[in-house]
Amino acid sequence: MRFLGQILCQKCIQPLKCDVLSISWMSQISCLQNFNRRISVSSETNSLQNGRIQLSEEVSQALSDCKPVVALESTIITHGMPYPQNLQTALEVEETVRDNGCIPATIGVIAGQVHVGLDQTNMERLGSATRDLVKISRRDLAFAMSKKLSGGATVSSTMLIANQVGIDVFATGGIGGVHRGAQHTMDVSADLTELGRTPVAVVSAGVKSILDIEKTLEYLETQGVCVATFGKDKDFPAFFTPSSGLRAPFNVDNEIQAAELIYASQYELKLKNGILIGVPIPEIFADAGEEIEEAIQIAIKESREKKVVGKEVTPYILKRVHELTHGGSLQANIALIKNNAVVGSKVAWQLNKLINNNKNVPDTTGRSHVIRKNNSSSAKKKRPVVIGGTVVDFNARMKHTDIQSNGSTNPGSIQQSFGGVGRNLADCLSRLGAQPLFISAVGDDSHADTFISHCQHMDLRGVQRLKNNSTATYCAVLGFSGQLQLGIGDMDIHQQITPKMICEYEDDIKEAAMVILDGNISTVAIETACDISSQYNVPVFFEPTDILKAGEVFETEAYKKLMYTSPNINELQIMSGALQDSPKTSSDLYSVEDRCLDDVINFCLPHGLRLAETVPVVLVTLGKHGVLLFQHGKDVIQVKHYPAAQLDNNPVSVSGAGDCFTSAFINGVIQGLDVDSCIRVGLDAAKLSLLSREAVPKTITPHIFSQSWIKSLSGLNPKLIRPDFQKNPQPLKSLSVNI
Repeated sequence: MRFLGQILCQKCIQPLKCDVLSISWMSQISCLQNFNRRISVSSETNSLQNGRIQLSEEVSQALSDCKPVVALESTIITHGMPYPQNLQTALEVEETVRDNGCIPATIGVIAGQVHVGLDQTNMERLGSATRDLVKISRRDLAFAMSKKLSGGATVSSTMLIANQVGIDVFATGGIGGVHRGAQHTMDVSADLTELGRTPVAVVSAGVKSILDIEKTLEYLETQGVCVATFGKDKDFPAFFTPSSGLRAPFNVDNEIQAAELIYASQYELKLKNGILIGVPIPEIFADAGEEIEEAIQIAIKESREKKVVGKEVTPYILKRVHELTHGGSLQANIALIKNNAVVGSKVAWQLNKLINNNKNVPDTTGRSHVIRKNNSSSAKKKRPVVIGGTVVDFNARMKHTDIQSNGSTNPGSIQQSFGGVGRNLADCLSRLGAQPLFISAVGDDSHADTFISHCQHMDLRGVQRLKNNSTATYCAVLGFSGQLQLGIGDMDIHQQITPKMICEYEDDIKEAAMVILDGNISTVAIETACDISSQYNVPVFFEPTDILKAGEVFETEAYKKLMYTSPNINELQIMSGALQDSPKTSSDLYSVEDRCLDDVINFCLPHGLRLAETVPVVLVTLGKHGVLLFQHGKDVIQVKHYPAAQLDNNPVSVSGAGDCFTSAFINGVIQGLDVDSCIRVGLDAAKLSLLSREAVPKTITPHIFSQSWIKSLSGLNPKLIRPDFQKNPQPLKSLSVNI
């Protein structure tokens, strides 16, 4: 049995396919629907259908929206590490999962209730408590619930719960196994039997080196568990050391192969057992392995002398090893857990991509579930398509307020990051869980290598690597307060995003929720994308990018097919002038930087109203003054002003703030939120960007779309400027409004 998934993922046989079904989980957890096995529930859940499993809003929404989720155990918090390293590590591991495009779901038990997605308060509760916390395996789960106990979920109970709520991938440090001397004690970890009966992929650093690894691998074979190492060889890791001296039956070279293996096992063969993927500890910590192994042997001897038995053995040995290595083992433990979280997240992301890209995702079965008929013609979730530039950014920020222009060196800091309006939009949408397809072009150079490595959480299927071209680069000179002073860019490769390239992805555009266009691409490419989108009634969002590009879209008929646009004040003037056939240059632009809000709105009104006659939704970004919305209904243009989110600190960088606003707005539209909510969340995303050196910060996650979070943004409510403005022959330039 263990060979079948490996064989099938290598495409030696053709998988069976069936219609996609929408499956709901327990009635106690409302609206938790999915289009695949994730939310199907086994008969084992009968004992848990009493509301004693609580999903966090973030995890619940992610599962409902078919987004990748990674399960994490909580015994590293309660029993694996001392306080406060345990709490800090748990939070950092969750952040690592988010950085790689997935939602973390730390599983633990609080007062008899199973939590999937522990919040920081409950993590602190588990991490700082010195007593009354239990180590909860499958065996202990019912008792802990009945007695309303609190504790950490082990590998076996984490697998059990993860499977019941529909999480496919679980990242941990190391699993339990066959204890040394098991021929006398019969001491075999429940983790192994769980792997033999629960279809969850466990990503770990192999088996803890305090155990009998050879017997553990034999036991896993008996249980029918597919064991594979992560890397180019089959050398099975031993937790603190990259090699145990034993070989696994299989290996997967990368996260894509790992995802294919899991998909073959769980979705095509529908096997009931798990998969163990052994990830070697990072090389930088491998050299300490010999010292740690010596400490382990001492600790094992001491545990026998002190007659430490059962589930108390592992915590005792780990604590002693930590003492004997003067903290060296703890640092290695933290490093391997984080490394496993990276690998597990990448595997989960690729598995999710594989599932969502398969139009005939087979329904898992064997597990009882309620089937809800899907009324749509396709159960495949619609995703946005972003077409635009990829840029490697170099941000130079002054350390003083005065810029020396006399040839001398200005002190400051220089950092490399990744930008490009199209890339930023695709990055932010990916972090929000929208899973956009990104269509772009990069050169055949080292910058492209770095970009691809950095953006693994994005769907880069549409990014073409072109020989004899350079990846676009941009150098931004920022003032002391983070304001852009000067920019220099090499963007020639953007013109290689041709109509032919766009036409290659017509099938994706046809099924898209929205097409987002970066104004840096050529007008003929914009026109092609608009034509395809219009043919299939897909709305188009145009991001004008800068004053040099903002007016070019009006040189073709493409502008008539736009549904949304988000210019800043200068871009608005350019676009308004293009509609009047009176093009403006930078010297013609009216500066509003030092103007009050009333003056800014009064100035924008005629331009925004003119543009809204053609583009139904115009979002004018006003910097510190917020956003001005022009929304065109039937013979009506409504104008609203939304204040900017208040910053607790000075902005770090303005680069990317507008793109994060736009992305969050688009994600809200795709989710069906009202316009006010979309803009409020967009302003909050812009705030997170302003407080980060990164254009798209890792702090932007799907949680900002939770109902509770949106309600917390009530301070960003709009003010109606022109209620139901009726079109009339009055010249627009004469309109004025008192705020």
